[in-house]
Amino acid sequence: MKHFAISLAILAGVAALPAISQQAEVGSIVRNDPAIDKLVSPGTKVEKLHGGFRFIEGPIWVRSGRYLLFSDLPSNAIVKWSPDGAVSVFRESIFSGSYPDGVQIGSNGLTLDKQGRLIAAEHGNRRVSRIEKDGTITVLADRYEGKRLNSPNDLICKSNGDVYFTDPPGLYRTYREIPDAPKRELDFAGVYRVTAPGKVQLVTKEVPYPNGLAFSPDEKKLYVASTRPEKFWMVYDVEADGSLSHGRKFFDATNIPGEGVPDGMKVDRAGNIYATGPAGIMIFTPDAKLLGTIQLPEIPANLSWGDADGKALYVTARTSLYRIRTNVAGVRP
Repeated sequence: MKHFAISLAILAGVAALPAISQQAEVGSIVRNDPAIDKLVSPGTKVEKLHGGFRFIEGPIWVRSGRYLLFSDLPSNAIVKWSPDGAVSVFRESIFSGSYPDGVQIGSNGLTLDKQGRLIAAEHGNRRVSRIEKDGTITVLADRYEGKRLNSPNDLICKSNGDVYFTDPPGLYRTYREIPDAPKRELDFAGVYRVTAPGKVQLVTKEVPYPNGLAFSPDEKKLYVASTRPEKFWMVYDVEADGSLSHGRKFFDATNIPGEGVPDGMKVDRAGNIYATGPAGIMIFTPDAKLLGTIQLPEIPANLSWGDADGKALYVTARTSLYRIRTNVAGVRP
């Protein structure tokens, strides 16, 4: 078993490297419908901002400080990227135990609440946590009906303060057949709602492998990605009490070629959905019409709206961070 310091040493080496020029243009945009031009102008370039990470996820733009945070799971750290290209470790040693090198043990999805506090889906610790203003950690959820969660993956904060998160068995997949791997206590994958620390409500367990999730701009619908074995997105109506109803399949991408899977997603203020999928970042209208796909050199995992105007999509894709400018601002904390 290797200690987390090994991975952090690798990350420290990456952080010491100069940022790749923001003028580096990569990727392409497949345009299935002319309407996509209103969202992403013809000629818009994808930029590679920095590379050399291990497996990055869960980006979130912090407006108060004008920087981006994201998780590097195998490095057991949350990384900070600034517009000047500087990269540093924001939080380290998220999981304090020992683990095999390469296991996705750190945090995964990140978001902010209305007070600007960082909320993290702690993959290895099997919990959802919040960093308070004084730096202390509050555990929002780590059990359901007395049983430990699987491995929280992604999360979103509703305007009333409720936190919704997905809990697939991802940790067990990355541990594989290691004898001393953590034991699974729940026999299903779920989507949950947290109304206060420790108050956890299961809102659905019908999604086989729930991953990314996002609210519509009016918060009346919740989109949930299902990664495997089939690749699709569900959409639910959000009731006044925060529960979900009328679940139906939003879009099935099982037969679309590509190595990517439904993972992280975001929506813009017009209600369009930007979702990582088989071929890249697939852009849908609210009625599930595929307008086009942003293709990258690496498989994207998640994305976040950033910059002062909220019109920049920051994308975490395996070992690198990318950005693309759009014409419509996104919904963000």
